[in-house]
Amino acid sequence: MTQTGFYLGRLLSSPNAAEPKDALYYDPNDLLTHAIVTGMTGSGKTGLCIGLLEEAALQEIPAIVIDPKGDLTNLLLHFPDLAPQDFRPWIDAESARRRGITLEKAAEETARLWREGLAKWDISPDRILALKNAAQFAIYTPGSDAGIPVSVLTSMESPSLPWEGNREILRERIGSAVTALLGLVGFDEIDPIRSREHILLANIFEQAWSQNRPLDLTELILQTQTPPFEKLGAFPLESFFPAKDRMDLAIRLNNILAAPAFEIWREGQPLDIPALLYTSEGRPRHSVFYLAHLSETERMFFVTLLFSAIETWMRSQAGSSTLRALIYMDEIYGYLPPQKTPPSKAPLLRMLKQARAYGVGFLLATQNPVDVDYKALSNAGTWFIGKLQTEQDKARLLDGLETASGSLDRRALNQEISKLGKRAFLLHNVHETSHQFFRTRWAMNYLAGPLTRAQIPALNKLVGADSPPPTRPSAPKRTASLSDFQPVPAPSAKSAPKADSAAPSLPGSRTRPALPSSVGEYFLPLNLSIVEAFDAAKKPISETARQIGILYRPALVAAAQVRFLQAKYNVDTKVARAALVPNEELRGILQWEDFFLPLQPESLGETPAPQARFASPKPPLTKARQLSSYKRDFADYLYRTLTISARRNAALKIYAGPEISSAEFMRRCSEAARAARDEEIEKTTEKYQRKIRTLENRLKREERELEQDREELSERKWEELGTHAENLLGMGRSRRRLSTSLTKHRLTQQAKADVEESLDAIEDYQNQIEALKAELNDALEEIRDKWGETVNDIEEISITPKKADIFIAAFGVGWVPYYLLQEGEEIFEIPAYGVKG
Repeated sequence: MTQTGFYLGRLLSSPNAAEPKDALYYDPNDLLTHAIVTGMTGSGKTGLCIGLLEEAALQEIPAIVIDPKGDLTNLLLHFPDLAPQDFRPWIDAESARRRGITLEKAAEETARLWREGLAKWDISPDRILALKNAAQFAIYTPGSDAGIPVSVLTSMESPSLPWEGNREILRERIGSAVTALLGLVGFDEIDPIRSREHILLANIFEQAWSQNRPLDLTELILQTQTPPFEKLGAFPLESFFPAKDRMDLAIRLNNILAAPAFEIWREGQPLDIPALLYTSEGRPRHSVFYLAHLSETERMFFVTLLFSAIETWMRSQAGSSTLRALIYMDEIYGYLPPQKTPPSKAPLLRMLKQARAYGVGFLLATQNPVDVDYKALSNAGTWFIGKLQTEQDKARLLDGLETASGSLDRRALNQEISKLGKRAFLLHNVHETSHQFFRTRWAMNYLAGPLTRAQIPALNKLVGADSPPPTRPSAPKRTASLSDFQPVPAPSAKSAPKADSAAPSLPGSRTRPALPSSVGEYFLPLNLSIVEAFDAAKKPISETARQIGILYRPALVAAAQVRFLQAKYNVDTKVARAALVPNEELRGILQWEDFFLPLQPESLGETPAPQARFASPKPPLTKARQLSSYKRDFADYLYRTLTISARRNAALKIYAGPEISSAEFMRRCSEAARAARDEEIEKTTEKYQRKIRTLENRLKREERELEQDREELSERKWEELGTHAENLLGMGRSRRRLSTSLTKHRLTQQAKADVEESLDAIEDYQNQIEALKAELNDALEEIRDKWGETVNDIEEISITPKKADIFIAAFGVGWVPYYLLQEGEEIFEIPAYGVKG
């Protein structure tokens, strides 16, 4: 069979035509504008995609395949001999049993079915053999050692690209890595511009990468607590992200290292894209990443890091006009949604826009186009459309087609898509003049259906894909210190102690004990590093001890917030109280104050660490009625014993609660007393000044009168002197002269008396003024003394809460974490939670 392009099937004259016509060949370079494969369950979507990947392998085009469900493990099941014994290990035994036939009979029927099916589509065994030899196939299992494990965390270490000249690429990779990491520890819908967690971690990454310094997860956690910079933007670090909040983030990140189940994520094949696309000899590879065993959060974390690694590699390549590599994801639902922004969305959208220039094509499959972002649909140049389930899906798909192609007959296409049968597809390719209908060819690989994780080792063995040795370097030994945050690394699956009769038994059980439904459960955080835990346990630090798990022990946790509200004294204060009572201390009446600790209710979690063990709780923790009694006693204890002190200055009418310090309250009283003193001084001074001004006015008037009296006295004296002269000279009659002389003398004496009277009045006014000034000074001194004493007239008032103002924030079983450690044959535990400082 002469071939040009990918042999995908045969053309149909109409959507529901019974017999296919000529072979359909698809130009692989058309995948540079990317392809969308859509169709409901049973439409043949997976078979079409496997056919595309088979053709890519035959043309030596490497591929990275993301398999969320487990269907694409079938890519390793190629049997050139088409012998029944080749098929037998992969036959579903339960299906054969229901049909009432043996596995051997089922294998014979399957081999015959595949021979006849392939022959019908003109595919010879030689072509299957060519497929087998064309590429190296392997299945990778991040988070598991069932297949080839993947060292995911190494993708966050400094890349080989130099910072200068690649800043944009590396910053995008940093953004994706940080978003994925925050998503893994519970942060949803991260906005890189508004999230201070994202900004802090991205700056830590950039500081390290720009200086070509290594940055693994342990170092990232340490630098989260003590970043290598003092400012973020225009703000000091402590204002932007206080130390307490940074510690909370570090603890959440540390849970990744502390969780024994996450150890496998740190070992195995790194996300080295060139090594995933080609062997060291230059042979193309088809690397299948099996993700069916992961939780949704873990899948999102891994896929985001993988996309980020692909983008970094892609942007470092030279341009290409031919297909250099194919990236396929089977079911894109949740990774490229239309309205939300999960961590995977940004790098995938960027690559859909830019990958063409680098020779990288994307093949994305989905059952429901409505679940895919419109911008992504419009970036696809090829559409393989199978039967769709809803009108909404068809409408979204037609919107994307119309944007990509410019114009189309929506009504006709809608009707044609509705008529599509099984394995029949509409091919819309922007590189062709019109769309085509075709039926997919028979797959060369055996389509056994989704395979389990337990079957993966046999699959890798079938194709000779052996697991490479772990690439994570061992850390040099050093002296431990309390500044460390990293727990002792958990042993790998190979080195972990086996659970046999010779090995010591572990305390507790993996099964979480059942508690009454009305009893609340709270998980205390793992906030102590291994070094701090040794210190808390008063044990000497051991460098040979290995962490083998987490053990939760039950305790009674009680936390309340008490509000003290007293409007009269201007008091509105909230006080938090929390207690942690070990199970064995729950006997009779509790002295709650013996178990108080600075525990914040928001630090209590809802889920345990992965792979944790649990010690069994004992009554009263298992008795809802007894716990209810303790809860009432806790609230009553707080009501009876909890008080706060308020301060008041009755004279100044100033009141303050405990949040105001003694010095601050004294300052307020001093300011108020000073203002009152100044006001009284001003009023008193004004009263006395009015009296003084009145006397001063009278004094001035009397001084003016004195001046007039003195002038008149002077004149009288001159007149009297003139009269005496006349008398001496004998001028006029003697009787008249005597009378005149006497009159002048009398007037002179009168004028003299007026002068003396004015002098007496002036002296009296001056004395009165001096007396008033002295009286004013005495009054002012008295005022100052009075208000000086008032400042210190402070009274302490004890305020108790109302029962209605006691809010129980948390009450129930508190699971307290302990590190389980092994040293030689000894297993011991040390606290993973404690009060610091």
